[in-house]
Amino acid sequence: MGKISNGILFTGGSVFDGTGFLEQGTHVLVRDGKISAVGTDVEPGTADIVDLDGGTLLPGFIDAHAHPVSGGLQLLGCDLEKGSDSAAYLDIVARYAAANPGLEWVIGGGWGLPAFPGGIPTRQALDSVVPGRPVFLYNRDHHGAWANSKALELAGIDRRTPDPADGRIERDAAGEPVGMLQEGAMKLVSRLLPEITGEDKYRGLLAAQDYLLSLGVTGWQDAIVGPGYASIDDTTDAYLRAASAGTLIADVVGAQWWQRDEGLEQLAGLLHYRQHNVAGRFRPTSVKMMLDGIVENHTAAMLAPYLDHDGCATGNSGLDFIDPGELPRYVTALDQAGVQVHFHALGDRAVRNALNAVEAARAARPGSARETWIRHHLAHLQVVHPDDIPRFAALGATANLQMLWAMNEPQMTELTIPFLGATRATWQYPFAELATSGAHLAGGSDWPVSSPDPLLAIHVAVNRALPETAGDPFLPRQAITRRTALAAYTSGTARINGVAASAGSIKAGYDASLAVTDADLATIPDAEICEASVTQTWVRGELA
Repeated sequence: MGKISNGILFTGGSVFDGTGFLEQGTHVLVRDGKISAVGTDVEPGTADIVDLDGGTLLPGFIDAHAHPVSGGLQLLGCDLEKGSDSAAYLDIVARYAAANPGLEWVIGGGWGLPAFPGGIPTRQALDSVVPGRPVFLYNRDHHGAWANSKALELAGIDRRTPDPADGRIERDAAGEPVGMLQEGAMKLVSRLLPEITGEDKYRGLLAAQDYLLSLGVTGWQDAIVGPGYASIDDTTDAYLRAASAGTLIADVVGAQWWQRDEGLEQLAGLLHYRQHNVAGRFRPTSVKMMLDGIVENHTAAMLAPYLDHDGCATGNSGLDFIDPGELPRYVTALDQAGVQVHFHALGDRAVRNALNAVEAARAARPGSARETWIRHHLAHLQVVHPDDIPRFAALGATANLQMLWAMNEPQMTELTIPFLGATRATWQYPFAELATSGAHLAGGSDWPVSSPDPLLAIHVAVNRALPETAGDPFLPRQAITRRTALAAYTSGTARINGVAASAGSIKAGYDASLAVTDADLATIPDAEICEASVTQTWVRGELA
């Protein structure tokens, strides 16, 4: 970090203030880590000049849903994110295993479902490159994992092993496990993995922070902290260590994991954790409730059954990970304790269940002013029934958008649309309808599930495609303006993170946490948004 003691005047480019673009010729003056003046007539005094060179100054992006420690560990481990097909993945695994002969397990992630028929890779393929050591690789969305024969053997998984209630072991025609584990079935193997040490997690957090800062991200909501779904999720010590050492530069809200096989007996522990693990710029003030899975493996909770390959209804409409009958009671108790709920709600049934629970919480506080409502938010929102669109604004529930997912690509065209059907497929990622209805929007990446680059996500939100995407834009009527998308990723997330009075906007008195891009985001064509890049990131007046 580099600090300029005389103050800083940003000039010579466009300024997005968190809600819209300001008048051309606007300058922004920063002193002592705060924005001290914004306008066309600001005098620099003794401040040093930062010439935007025709680019854009905007608030630092705030990611509303990310898993940075997992992302950082993936960067430091067997990282498959740069691969695009099965051959590339196997080459990365082979090279990583050869370069790390002393590792008992080969562990990593980042592979994409479209690289394999039906989204299901095989153990035999992994056996061909690493036959003697166990291999366990999470896919990009972490809702499934690819294991080789050695890993399955160590876990005791064979044709007689039953599927867990919250997952599925993929099998061949003879009933033998093929090497793909869905949802809760991953834990059959992951419980055997070598412990991820506190030092590992700390290194992962710092690697993630460096990467996110390079993309202009100055804060985030970590979607799982505390004792959680798997050992990797309890990142508390990493955050506390970084806060104590002064190495946590970003502002972070943590969402504690709601144990989905437990009820309100866990509330006291969640509140105790929240009270005793606030440190520096880390505040675990939210609770994550994962209501369902994902569409691609047919575990997202749907109001109607999935279709089969012939377009006929199946008997499967997905999984409810938390009892929908109890959910309103749980959310009401959290709401009355002043705790924000961060829902994973991907299918239309999960979205409705979440909204029903928020509605129950609102009803339990009759007469309360809207500005005092707890800012619950629903992440992912892949399929939303049209009847539920207006309920977001009515209930003050924020739509937490993973904008990068709203495009035509193999995972959509091959593994999603055929199994939803023509009508239901048009209900996906309804960004424009949500915005028009008055819903509050926030922007998040779900990194390492997908890229944490906000400009890529904003490009897709505006264009419903990336330049390399084959085919037509995906449901282009659901495109939103770049102003709306930029606001979601700045002031929108600041609102749900509880920092709207100090971050997410360029206003006098706000923290000078800022991003500078090399392109004029106010004027460039929509098709060029993804070509823009962040050239500087400032955190509270210091250059990161």
